[in-house]
Amino acid sequence: MSETETLEASHHRGPAEFAESRRRSPVPLHVATQSSINTSAPVVSFDRRELREILNLYGRKVAEGEWRDYAIDFTPAKAVFSIFRRTSEVPLYRIEKDPKLARKQGAFSVIAATGLILKRGSELKRVIDVLDKRLKLVSG
Repeated sequence: MSETETLEASHHRGPAEFAESRRRSPVPLHVATQSSINTSAPVVSFDRRELREILNLYGRKVAEGEWRDYAIDFTPAKAVFSIFRRTSEVPLYRIEKDPKLARKQGAFSVIAATGLILKRGSELKRVIDVLDKRLKLVSG
């Protein structure tokens, strides 16, 4: 089979064949690319551990009724997890990962809707703790 025949056959694959080819792909989950056709640089994304930390916090806040929706954006410059109270609003908070700032202030930051940076650092868990303030019992 020639290259053109292989290319034509790949365009006529069904969803099951496409999913199987994606499972066998050597690209790790934390490295996303904009398009397999373009020769663009990889985009910044959250790895599994980071995403698990963020989604654990998000799940607790949804259960408490504080948050309702989220969005994830991956760009060549940074990854952003936006948190919404309602779908049609601006995000309450943004959790950003910017590798360019990793050696300076830390790659992770939490930004409020006003643009105020609430916390910045190199450890995601410590940075997102600013959003997870639990009430403490004070005995007197």
